[in-house]
Amino acid sequence: MKILYHHRIRSKDGQSVHLEELIAALRALGNDVLIVGPGDIADESFGHDPKALNRLKRMLPASIYEMLELCYNVPAYFRIRRAYNNFLPDFVYERHNLYLLAGIFLKMRTGVPLLLEVNAPLARERKNFGGLGMRGLAEWLEQWVWQSADAVLPVTRVLANEMVAAGVARERVEIVPNGIDHRKFAKDDFDVKQELHLTGKTVLGFTGFVRDWHGLDGIINLLSRHDVPESLHFLVVGDGPAVADLKNQAKVNGVTHRVTFAGLIERDKIARYVSAFDIALLPKCVEYCSPLKLFEYMALGKAIIAPDQANIREGLTHQKSAVLFSSTVPGAMSDAILRVAADDGLRTKLGENAESLVELQGYTWHHNAERITKIGSAKVLQRNENL
Repeated sequence: MKILYHHRIRSKDGQSVHLEELIAALRALGNDVLIVGPGDIADESFGHDPKALNRLKRMLPASIYEMLELCYNVPAYFRIRRAYNNFLPDFVYERHNLYLLAGIFLKMRTGVPLLLEVNAPLARERKNFGGLGMRGLAEWLEQWVWQSADAVLPVTRVLANEMVAAGVARERVEIVPNGIDHRKFAKDDFDVKQELHLTGKTVLGFTGFVRDWHGLDGIINLLSRHDVPESLHFLVVGDGPAVADLKNQAKVNGVTHRVTFAGLIERDKIARYVSAFDIALLPKCVEYCSPLKLFEYMALGKAIIAPDQANIREGLTHQKSAVLFSSTVPGAMSDAILRVAADDGLRTKLGENAESLVELQGYTWHHNAERITKIGSAKVLQRNENL
């Protein structure tokens, strides 16, 4: 199949990981994939952030910045239309972004099938976390885009249900969660514990871009308690705006020696650091996401502790493949950590069961690429039958 992949990604982070891994898997199946976006981020190092654009977003009123986002559709449409004319794809695969309408315009003008990957209800997410100036317009346009695509591919059932409630026909909804490349996250004889001087420690681990809402301050508070074993150590793999406060908290609490901040790690080295975890943590996440780090934890057979919420239960089962805690009960996460840390057998069972799910449930980029190719082929056939 000839696939035109359209996006508006400008940073080298989890979004770009999803993009690169999925495109590589699609190409490995023999598909010809043309990438169309605002710029080539492939050559940027992991963690790259468009600082000038972020400054502009902070400086401008939200509604003005959103008008600029709408205006972006003019050059975006001409770019994707030119690519379409030269490449003549069988279908377009677009990563949904708020106010991104160029893919829908192309579908309306040419009839090319459009598959829309949806990772979040972005109007609501931006309203809750980043501010939204034109709420009514943003919500209406987002739902219109969802409803106009030939197929929408949300990453969780929770998100799929929200899209159906917004008017998307259920038969056009296909759930495609995040995944993993086993070749990059295969178990190996890593000894990062020794490199980081953590031999003999029970390591609590977290990977990702570190924000305040991730709740990592709760882990440092736990380590400050007198009833917590000295062998418990916290390894943070990643960087972000909350790191400085966490370092200061660890210093004030007198537990600096029990917390290691590894900093930003290149993508191809993440597996080495996750291999040092005894317990992999997901302290908080939004209720509709498919956390990429969960699949990394699972692929490396780590005992996982995560919130007990619907999107997490789509992949993990309490007491079998993870220990899930109530985010509304004070101290529940700490209790779960102490329980799992004290039980070697439980950690082994959880890790082995979680690892087995990767293949059993098809949580791989290869499997995702197969599904997307199949869905796209069906939409192409349907279009041809209707001509």
